[in-house]
Amino acid sequence: MAAANTALTSGLTALARAWPAALAGLLSVLAGLAVPLLSPLIIALVLGAVLANTAAIRTALIAQSMKGAKTLLRLGVVLLGTRLSVDAIVMLGLPGLAVIVITVVIVFLATGVIGDRLGLDRGLVTLIASGFSICGAAAIAAVESGIRRRDEDVGIALAMVTLFGSVMILVVPAAGAGLGLPPELIGVWAGASIHEVAQVVAAASLVGTTAVTAATAVKLGRVALLAFAVGAARWRDRRWPGAAGTGSGGATPLVPWFLVGFVIAAVLAGLGVIPEGAIPLVDHAGTLLLSAGMFGLGLGIRFRNLFPMPWHVVLLSAVSTTIAALVPLVLVSLLW
Repeated sequence: MAAANTALTSGLTALARAWPAALAGLLSVLAGLAVPLLSPLIIALVLGAVLANTAAIRTALIAQSMKGAKTLLRLGVVLLGTRLSVDAIVMLGLPGLAVIVITVVIVFLATGVIGDRLGLDRGLVTLIASGFSICGAAAIAAVESGIRRRDEDVGIALAMVTLFGSVMILVVPAAGAGLGLPPELIGVWAGASIHEVAQVVAAASLVGTTAVTAATAVKLGRVALLAFAVGAARWRDRRWPGAAGTGSGGATPLVPWFLVGFVIAAVLAGLGVIPEGAIPLVDHAGTLLLSAGMFGLGLGIRFRNLFPMPWHVVLLSAVSTTIAALVPLVLVSLLW
């Protein structure tokens, strides 16, 4: 009991010190609303990194907020579960579910194998595989605390998922139109291939409402497989004896509490327990928490460790993105 009380007190103290992260998250959400093409998560990450690399304003108070920010991040992952719509995913039918599952599994496994063959740090490869196969920055954030990795690995993975996902915003709609795909199938392709949720919506919006509906449903189906990414990432980590890094790795529980919360939130949303009028508020709260957490991750990034970007990291990201684009395109062509 005493140990539990100590842990609770420590957690509450960390959260109290996380107010800079919460403020940064709020500012990032507002900036994202003003510029919809920019993800609040990425804005918060960049803001944290800029502050962390500006000696004149880097303070102990900001550094102390990192622990609390990680707790906010995990709470944001829990609320991410409320975005899942079982009805929307079911409407896609077996072909849509097949596209989601097959694409996620192939992208994760192929990225892992290729990254290992390139000799990259295993933790970095795992982060890239998770972000590119599931939901970009949110997946990287959910995975990073449970594996051994260097602080700079998180920044590199987030930079790559942002860069290549942004390129896909223009490539997928243009290629889909060139191939003569109907709007709905372009949406399915976008939802299955593009990394970030905001990037998916931006790409589908260039095609039309039908594409946005299909793309969002498929993307949320990928988000539903977040548990797969966390489990697969920890499996890869356990098969990596003697690894160096600052992540918690094997010391963490096999099933983290925030993943259990994610599943519970998804079930509650599916059962209609959450009032319809409250869903937008919960959604914004989740984005705020995720953004605050990303700010905390940004505080751990040092620019001098990111540049110059190793060529094999860029190569892995390009190959992974290509796989993420080609697999669902082939499946769409075969199943519809």
